[in-house]
Amino acid sequence: MLIDAIIEDGRWEAIDLEGLSERACRAALSHLGLDANQFEVALLACDDARIATLNTEFRDKPVPTNVLSWPSEERGVQIDGDTPALPGPGLLGMADELGDIAIAWETCAREAAEEGKTMHDHVTHLAVHGLLHLLGYDHVRDKDATLMESLETEILGKLGIADPYT
Repeated sequence: MLIDAIIEDGRWEAIDLEGLSERACRAALSHLGLDANQFEVALLACDDARIATLNTEFRDKPVPTNVLSWPSEERGVQIDGDTPALPGPGLLGMADELGDIAIAWETCAREAAEEGKTMHDHVTHLAVHGLLHLLGYDHVRDKDATLMESLETEILGKLGIADPYT
């Protein structure tokens, strides 16, 4: 797997966001039976102002959020609770680009503090969460949310991180 990170906010360097995200995304892909070496994700490490601009442009929500994701192709399901079809490897040995993830420092730091979690654990969760969105998982409908949250919990458990939903 290759995480192609753009670090716009230098505070992210303190937690090695690129390495942390690589580990989290590899764990998620492996859990789903995919070879992480066949995939690529672009990661934007930004601040609340930048993510609020992106959230406004793409979701018409003019507020900061913790993480946003843009899949390279639509992989969502029509029926609530169905499992999205997994992507195959890229052509001619090239990595398949799964999409882009943006993550905001201030919101993540505030949430981690409010929830009594380490920044490392919270951001690992958000990296897994963002990757699952790139793979077509979602949490808008109830059964989809149950499926996505249970996957996140299983993946994080393998990484030694407690269930973020308890």
